[in-house]
Amino acid sequence: MSSTLPISRRALLAGFAASGLITASRASLAIETLPKMVVTKDPNCGCCTGWVKHVRAAGFNVEVLESSEVNRLKARLGVPEALASCHTAEIGGYVIEGHVPPAAIKRLLAEKPEGKGLAVPGMPVGSPGMEVEGVEPDTYEVVLFGPSGQRTYARYIGSREA
Repeated sequence: MSSTLPISRRALLAGFAASGLITASRASLAIETLPKMVVTKDPNCGCCTGWVKHVRAAGFNVEVLESSEVNRLKARLGVPEALASCHTAEIGGYVIEGHVPPAAIKRLLAEKPEGKGLAVPGMPVGSPGMEVEGVEPDTYEVVLFGPSGQRTYARYIGSREA
């Protein structure tokens, strides 16, 4: 005589949790809630492509536009010249200028501070997309900028917050 017991919903959920499926579902749900990012870059820039790979790996949905007119976009979006870098992104009503680490972008989207966006001026060695094998990463600032001025939002050494 064989007896089969129906699986309760609780037992099924416990089994999924033990297998890690629920955790994976929550992680993918979090990724799906990130707004789409549009990156404008010069078609000849390789470090921009490297930065996009980092951002995608962090779960962002990224559309890349190539243009030789990136500086016009920076001016239109209000990126101060002193903060300019090699690529400009737009996400969630903010501007992301240069090699900003994905964790700083996620923090920006969660906190929603008053400002136009974040920038990493120049191209610091070790920042996302600017890794150089055998070279120690620079310490650099992520700057929050906007109509009320500029302030340090975070400090990083390479891709790690300092």
